[in-house]
Amino acid sequence: MRVLVTGMGGELGTKVAQLLEARPEVVDIVGCDFVPPRRRLRRAEFRRIDPRNREKLRDFVLDFAPTHVAHFGVYEPASRLSPAQAAKRTELASMVALSAAARAGALEYVVVRSGLEIYGPRRNRASVPDESVPLAPGTPYGMSLLKVEGAAAGVGRRHDIAIGALRYAPVVGSHVPSPLGRLLRLPAVPVSAFGDPPFSLVHPDDACAAMVAALLRKADGPVNVVGAGAASPWQAARLGGRLPLPLIPPLWGAASQVVEFMGAAIAPHIVELLRYGRTASCARCAEVLGVSPVLSTQEVLRELYEWAEVVPIASVREAVA
Repeated sequence: MRVLVTGMGGELGTKVAQLLEARPEVVDIVGCDFVPPRRRLRRAEFRRIDPRNREKLRDFVLDFAPTHVAHFGVYEPASRLSPAQAAKRTELASMVALSAAARAGALEYVVVRSGLEIYGPRRNRASVPDESVPLAPGTPYGMSLLKVEGAAAGVGRRHDIAIGALRYAPVVGSHVPSPLGRLLRLPAVPVSAFGDPPFSLVHPDDACAAMVAALLRKADGPVNVVGAGAASPWQAARLGGRLPLPLIPPLWGAASQVVEFMGAAIAPHIVELLRYGRTASCARCAEVLGVSPVLSTQEVLRELYEWAEVVPIASVREAVA
């Protein structure tokens, strides 16, 4: 296996590269992103490439000629980038990297990062959708995920290879730049005044284990990856000792601006989660991937809130005194 990991500079891409380094069947691992990994990689090679540099990205992928692609070049709005920047880089990374990987001539399998946002709000679908539910994304991020899956499916049809899509619940962890995680750690958490819809989460370690399993098994088709159980915005706020701030629909726009001023940008897909919930069936995960998320939604939340606050280090002069 010669594996290309797009988006390797992110928390998930780096962790997947580390897991692949321990697999004897994986001969070569290369990755690219517009930011470098923040963990040590022993065998994997990284190239800093912004997806907006189409020619450089295309030539890099063509030269490597991967047999497998783990496509983490899918950027969540308000995570590391603004919504407009995230959508643009996601579109280019998906279009250029996947088409170049196919043109290189050795490609056998592609698995892309997707998310439950692709199903849309609960009012438009089943409350706990499985992979057969029609897709009806209601936010720009959900539409972006739909385009990513569509681009990958097109490569699969043209080149007769299996394509996997891991539809993650929101990935939240102590070191993941998650817009939902930042929001839930604020002193006051905006919640819906007229409901308390459930949502599910997945831990980054479980998300990475699922990606590696998909690569090794060449899992075909979409697979929901969701931690067991659920929480609600009110429950999550109380679990973390935060103040729930009830909002009526006309106030969500103003609340978004206030939350962003407090340091936690809130994108439309996060507002959708808070107002309508976000859960899904994970029954197919164990069957297709051979693994299931270990940590439940409640355990992911506890880890998020137990993460130690940053404590300023005293200056040398203060320490001596």
